[in-house]
Amino acid sequence: MASERELSDFLKSVEKRAFKRSVYHVRNDESALDIVQDSMMKLAEHYGHKPIEELPMLFQRILSNCTLDWFRRQKTQRALFSTMSDFESGVEDDGFDLLETLHASNNGEQNESAETHTSRAQTLREIEIEVQQLPARQREAFLMRYWEEMDVAETAAAMGCSQGSVKTHCSRAVHALGKALNAKGIRL
Repeated sequence: MASERELSDFLKSVEKRAFKRSVYHVRNDESALDIVQDSMMKLAEHYGHKPIEELPMLFQRILSNCTLDWFRRQKTQRALFSTMSDFESGVEDDGFDLLETLHASNNGEQNESAETHTSRAQTLREIEIEVQQLPARQREAFLMRYWEEMDVAETAAAMGCSQGSVKTHCSRAVHALGKALNAKGIRL
């Protein structure tokens, strides 16, 4: 059982390294500070009663999970609020041009037939279904590496496993997806 003093000393000892690690991952000082503070709060609230020797490993896992949660929130935020404020601002000083943006985003869709559009949507849906069928660790590694575009080291840190395990999970996921999609007649 860690005393309040031991917990406080532990948090002070990991504060700077945790902050540097978070800054490295998210590349934003304010966000990194939030992640570290959230991690410290979760450790104190949920694991403060654990022995002091268990705290380093618990803290690293919590920090990894908080970092991964931050990436998920950013991805969701970008998807939901896809720069709508840029369309409404009317400020052109940063080089943003609404007409160019609309032209670029619609150019491919204008030349696409309804059949091609529907076929592509169905293929994407089939891929999504197959990704959901993967075992949890394979799906987690696959999504972090290829969807979140995290490197092997970042993925290993977030998953709490070795880089070799990440590579194995990703390889198995890719092979399983390829086999399942080929069985459905989908060639990528």
